[in-house]
Amino acid sequence: MRAYLQQRDHIADLNAQIAETGQDIEALEREKQRWQDDAYVEMQARERFGYVMPGETGYQVIDENGEPLDSPDQLSDPDSVEGIEPTPWWETAWASVEAAGDPEDPADRPEQKIQAPAP
Repeated sequence: MRAYLQQRDHIADLNAQIAETGQDIEALEREKQRWQDDAYVEMQARERFGYVMPGETGYQVIDENGEPLDSPDQLSDPDSVEGIEPTPWWETAWASVEAAGDPEDPADRPEQKIQAPAP
């Protein structure tokens, strides 16, 4: 009885592997079909290698050191991006009300060194 159950589990695992392999094969066939399309090949050449068509002008964005900026191939998933928790609008509005009710000290303001032109 034990051997029967083990074999049944093994067969189920093998069937799952066969199904997964079949899905992988289908995905690879779809990828192969995409590469048969000239527009897809052109798009990949532009994105991956920065190729341009004759008569077009290619541009490379560089940073302040003169190094080309790396651009991600894909946008990141918004759910996986860690960011600052957005401030509720009412907290921002209340902070504005508090700032309006507590003006800054005139002594803290910078001097005005710009003078009006003489007539």
